[in-house]
Amino acid sequence: MVLVITKQFNGVIEIGDPVSQAKIFQAQAADELIFIDINRNHGDILKLAQVINKVSEEIFMPITVGGGVKTVDDFRLLLSNGADKISINTAAVQNSDIIKQASDKYGAQCVVVSIDYKKNAGGDYKVFIEGGQIETDYHPLEWALLAEERGAGELLLCNIDHDGMRIGLDLEITRSISESVKIPIITSGGCGLAQQFSDGFLLGKADAVAAGSFFAHRDQNFMQTRSQIKNSGVDIRMHK
Repeated sequence: MVLVITKQFNGVIEIGDPVSQAKIFQAQAADELIFIDINRNHGDILKLAQVINKVSEEIFMPITVGGGVKTVDDFRLLLSNGADKISINTAAVQNSDIIKQASDKYGAQCVVVSIDYKKNAGGDYKVFIEGGQIETDYHPLEWALLAEERGAGELLLCNIDHDGMRIGLDLEITRSISESVKIPIITSGGCGLAQQFSDGFLLGKADAVAAGSFFAHRDQNFMQTRSQIKNSGVDIRMHK
């Protein structure tokens, strides 16, 4: 497996070995790493678990893992190989019972529901599954509320149209969800400037901001970004 970034869930660009990159991110003081297997092939779960096992032996920070997770047994496999939290998207929409089952067995803090969304042909925001290929009937806010009700401990939001474009986060949807649920919100998709991280906190009311392309394309490390965010008025932890 190789670490990649995408543009609007397409246009894959290879970055490097996931273990080596994880060590670099730790050295630069990242708070948490999110690994999503974009192949989403359930048969690759074992390979994904092996990668996470190697990563967890090298770094000491929380790891969220997703992509192709279909069953509660997949949670067990990934958690036993070093993951701290498991992200589910397609499986959660297709069978929301998995949210409650995993939450009951491993604790809500382990269950992250990933919400990928964009405007459809009619101009309405809809949740998409299967790597952004299949439109659902859910508006992202509607699905966020249902996911929380089912037992999700955290939500990971991504506007597909913003993914990798470095045009800024979708603050409107982020804020509407953040103000409507009681569980933590991570927003992602679109950061191109440190100020846009600050916007995610201050305007989007998110609990955390995730980014991939920002750190892959810019000579910018996590400590520099954290300093700029704090200077904008966001009360975040500073550490090395």
